[in-house]
Amino acid sequence: MTGRERITTTCNHTQPDILPVDFGGGFQTGIHVSIVYQLRQALGLDAPGTPVKVVEVYQMLGEIAPDLRDALGIDTACLAGTGTMFGYPGEATKAWQLHDGTPVLVPEAFNTDPEPNGDLLQYPEGDRTVPASGRMPAGGYFFDAIIRQPELDEDTLDPADNGEEFGPVADDELAHYAREAARLHAETDRALFCTFGGLTFGDIALVPATFLKHPRGIRDVEEWYISTATRPDYIKAVFDRQAEIAVENLGRLYEAVGERVSVIQTNGTDFGTQNGPFCSPEVYRDLYLPYQKRVNGWIHAHTPWKTFMHCCGGVRPLLPLIIEAEFDILNPVQCSAAGMEPRALKREFGKDLVFWGGGVDTQHTLPFGTPAEVRDEVRARIDIFAPDGGFVFCTIHNLVAGCPIENVMAMFEVVADYR
Repeated sequence: MTGRERITTTCNHTQPDILPVDFGGGFQTGIHVSIVYQLRQALGLDAPGTPVKVVEVYQMLGEIAPDLRDALGIDTACLAGTGTMFGYPGEATKAWQLHDGTPVLVPEAFNTDPEPNGDLLQYPEGDRTVPASGRMPAGGYFFDAIIRQPELDEDTLDPADNGEEFGPVADDELAHYAREAARLHAETDRALFCTFGGLTFGDIALVPATFLKHPRGIRDVEEWYISTATRPDYIKAVFDRQAEIAVENLGRLYEAVGERVSVIQTNGTDFGTQNGPFCSPEVYRDLYLPYQKRVNGWIHAHTPWKTFMHCCGGVRPLLPLIIEAEFDILNPVQCSAAGMEPRALKREFGKDLVFWGGGVDTQHTLPFGTPAEVRDEVRARIDIFAPDGGFVFCTIHNLVAGCPIENVMAMFEVVADYR
């Protein structure tokens, strides 16, 4: 099978020829740029000092270039937009170094001048005349959002303010998707994983709007979560307008890329903590499910695309509703969280959900275990999740900075054995 056929087969809950693998298809299945650099060095793909492109500046994810995809046996390719989480163009051309000396390329508008305390700030649209919207602490590897919540006035609070970022997708952005989809479909045999804005409801990474110069509405993370309980009508008004625009944009996206896409991410909202869900099934059904189903239902009615839900944490009580909301795929399958025991997940939900992730624990085993412990866990997870299809190997969320390269190589050695 080609990578494209392999992903399609496993997403249809049929056994593919060999283990399907994704790294870098989406921005929750990526690899930190420092690890990409070390992988390329370990595999002999680059001369020492050759920089790696940053493809997602918020999390500082590295480019999974075609030669690395080939070397690691990756079955996906990334189809994403031209922008960044900070609102400036994402093409990485400017040389920079992480604090550990890793040579990288970043976008031209990326601020490379640290503060006196060593922190690195980022500005929306690269405009330093407005308050910074992101901070990488001194010695850090990725950015945190800076909350720029204006003082709230209940009498003038308007749901439209939380919808200012949602609107018709620009013609030039659609043209980019059309060109890239055609190129990737022709030049590779990988499954195209599409990331497209405006489809995910209440994603807390997006609420602070790091890409807007002067965000209005409820933009504080804590206040947003409180509002889901105290201002549900406000939240529903935001979601209702967002869903209307999302469906309109999906129609235009489908005209641009057609059936070249295999998978599209339609949720990035985390509904789980380490110990269980953020909200009850009743709240999920009332506040989120109708809007998710509207987006996913349109996709299933008009396209062959599979819908991808990124959702961390212990969400076992919500999985029947996630299926009802017409999600095909669950990621990152956080097996260390309450209720997320792998065998039970496969037994109870393996006929309805594709498990995209769960391959190894990135909180404990991969960063802090031994290579032997990594190998054992990877083998165990593949043996549980892979039979009868419905599984794509990936780590639990992004492969993070600081993982020993010996452990990373041990993981890929086992993956190669299964391929």
